[in-house]
Amino acid sequence: MSNLLWKSLVVTPAVFGASILVSTSAIAATNAGSSKVSTTQELSQAEKQEALALNSQEVLNQSEVIAQVQQQTQQQQTVQVSELEKINRYSQEGVSGDSQSQVTSVSQFSDVQPTDWAFQALQSLVERYGCIAGYPNGTYRGNRAMTRYEFAAGLNACLDRVNELIATATADLVTKEDLATLQRLQEEFSAELATLRGRVDALEARTAELEANQFSTTTKLKGEAIFALTDAFGDGADDNNTVFQNRVRLGLETSFTGKDRLITRLDSGNAERFNFNDENDNAVDTFEGTQTFNEPDNGNDVEIGRLTYEVPVGPAKLYVAAAGGRHSHYAATNNPYFEGEEDDDGQGALSTFASQNPIYRIGGGAGAALNFRFGEKGGILKGTSLTLGYLASEGNGPGEGEGLFNGNYAALGQLNFNLSDRLGVAATYVHGYHGPGSLLFDDGNITEASVGSGPANFGGRVGGLIDGAQNPYSSNSYGLSAAFRASDKISISGFVSYTDLNGFGSNDDGEVWSYGAGVAFPDFGKQGNLLGIYAGAQPYRGEIDGARPYHIEGFYKYRVNDNVAITPGIIYLTAPGQGDDAEDAFIGTLRTTFSF
Repeated sequence: MSNLLWKSLVVTPAVFGASILVSTSAIAATNAGSSKVSTTQELSQAEKQEALALNSQEVLNQSEVIAQVQQQTQQQQTVQVSELEKINRYSQEGVSGDSQSQVTSVSQFSDVQPTDWAFQALQSLVERYGCIAGYPNGTYRGNRAMTRYEFAAGLNACLDRVNELIATATADLVTKEDLATLQRLQEEFSAELATLRGRVDALEARTAELEANQFSTTTKLKGEAIFALTDAFGDGADDNNTVFQNRVRLGLETSFTGKDRLITRLDSGNAERFNFNDENDNAVDTFEGTQTFNEPDNGNDVEIGRLTYEVPVGPAKLYVAAAGGRHSHYAATNNPYFEGEEDDDGQGALSTFASQNPIYRIGGGAGAALNFRFGEKGGILKGTSLTLGYLASEGNGPGEGEGLFNGNYAALGQLNFNLSDRLGVAATYVHGYHGPGSLLFDDGNITEASVGSGPANFGGRVGGLIDGAQNPYSSNSYGLSAAFRASDKISISGFVSYTDLNGFGSNDDGEVWSYGAGVAFPDFGKQGNLLGIYAGAQPYRGEIDGARPYHIEGFYKYRVNDNVAITPGIIYLTAPGQGDDAEDAFIGTLRTTFSF
């Protein structure tokens, strides 16, 4: 029963006292008439009630007191309302408050002491009828006025308990006078009781419906579907056409203990990235135009996009990836609003470049990570964490040059500092090994990158790559990222990253740079909307002469409702592919995201 904030008449102390007296008289009847009860063992049920009636004179007297109190209460009411009007009124009031629960001993109440004048009465009601309820914090709150609604709730509990006693052939504990008193109280509080029972019936029906239709007691189904109308235009994108693309994700999030999380995600999509040409109409090898919904491009076949498990282990949190693991799953990227809610979803930026620092896209696949948090109790290091992770792109392959340790891999170490509730800074290091023909920013896909120019990805690609790119190489990457929440309506974030490439052939070393910053305006124009502007340099090779591939993006996510968001935006790319003869290009997108 609930601690309901009733706004109408409050039961007078006389009514409260009368209800206590009823329970007190019941105790007296039990003690004084114990011998008579024993003489009724051989009588019929009706004769039992007649015999018990001889010992109930005190109860009758108290029934008269309650009847007098009822009469006084009715005289105090200046306006008479019908039962239906009462029900309607009570249905609108007392809806909120702390819920109460039944107790089995008066000692469960922290605010009821044996020296209290009503202690014996409460104890009798608990032991004899079991119809006293308290509040979740272990209090009874008997020293305050009781509302009609709360009295009705207590009365309803007693009625249910009396019915149980009668049904279980222990009705010799309930006298005729008790039943008469309860009947009068039931008539007086008929409106409140009708409201309570109506709510209980509705709740039980709703609970039964949910139990019958629930998917699982441990698993939640989360889904996302993206419809994208997009086109690339400009001198470097003349060969592209307007396209209508899609991507669908279905995720199962399971928790066995309430603290762990198993994620199983199915992905399907048909979104191809755009192609770009230079001024001589030659194809440019670049991944700069990749948008978040371009992965996967599998012709709408269904595949496992993510299979990971997270669980606390002592002071740390363990992350295990069997498939589709990414560093951004377990390491803080410090890019709020642009990254979205999950890797490359339809809630943040349009492009993969604006969604997170490219350093987190070096490697991926299967592996594990540990996240240690410290400074939780306050101070300047509040919310600070140390993260260590290892992901192998070919962890499932038993062949030569494959497996967890002999194939492509990337090991990450990161210190993330939350200097306050508005400022976060992360220092990241990633060491990777990349086999022949492997790309650098591949998210574990090896031969398909997610961001950056062709030269920056250092793989077996045509177009500006130096000799020896087909050889295996290692990488050491360093990154800094920061996020500052200037106010509830403005968030600023940015990053810079540097990668040192060491080829295992001759003359195939190199370095890759990238940087970017953005400003996000959450709830812009309406709660749930998002205006974002991001600009920076896509990953580029530092030792190659050529124009830098700059990226400028603006988008506005308009939330139609809790499940539908429409995001128009535009991306401006300068010198795609990092060539002097590269032509600038624009990408215009209208993305509609359905989440459920």
